[in-house]
Amino acid sequence: MTPSALPEIAAPQTSAPAGNVLEVRNIHTFIGQFHILEGVSVSVPRGSVTVLLGRNGAGKTTTLKSILGLTPPRSGDILFEGRSLAGLRPYVIARLGIGYVPEHRAIFRELTVRENLEIARRGGDSIEPRLDLIYELFPDLKKLSGLLGGKLSGGQQQMLAIARALVPENRLLLIDEPSEGLAPVVIEGLIVAIEKLARQTTVLLVEQNFRMASRLADRYTIIDDGMSVQEGRMADLVHDEATVRRYLGAA
Repeated sequence: MTPSALPEIAAPQTSAPAGNVLEVRNIHTFIGQFHILEGVSVSVPRGSVTVLLGRNGAGKTTTLKSILGLTPPRSGDILFEGRSLAGLRPYVIARLGIGYVPEHRAIFRELTVRENLEIARRGGDSIEPRLDLIYELFPDLKKLSGLLGGKLSGGQQQMLAIARALVPENRLLLIDEPSEGLAPVVIEGLIVAIEKLARQTTVLLVEQNFRMASRLADRYTIIDDGMSVQEGRMADLVHDEATVRRYLGAA
């Protein structure tokens, strides 16, 4: 049996609530000796934008990395389309249809825009069938396809990072702090692009910019000190100034 075949039998099928593409259930994650997540649960309905909110260091990025298997939880469970991800390697989780746009973008600066997209191919698949969607969402990238990633502006690099995660036909996209370090006018363009993206796939977003999060998200989960403390409809949270001040430090 080849190593790549092993994960195909490693995870049992486990029922998840109808309509949720992702279920994070009371996970506890350690990094070294540090207990970072101490009970995080998140539900992500199919076809939605769900945002993880909380102060810096609350555990939002670790939650994304736990979903991806980069920092596997020691207890609890994570279900993707009803299948437990427990014990699966990160590359297997990615192949199931979960894309990741990391914080700080992490594009290849010495490769062109087109080469950055090509490197995201799975196997021998061509990126051509996906380019129409990518260029519809991010028309600047078509004009800049021959330019080195390091020559792009911060906003263009963020768009490229998201576009790269769209090369495979992912059914869930995890995006970590897309607005970080960007000017307001650039953030506005990014909001429009992610709104269009959300019509194509389900999104789980980590975002410190509450204005951006409130415009994009259907639902939210607040993480505080490594624990999920509240979830619900973003439309309700926008009017809950006490909760926003308590957990996010702004209203």
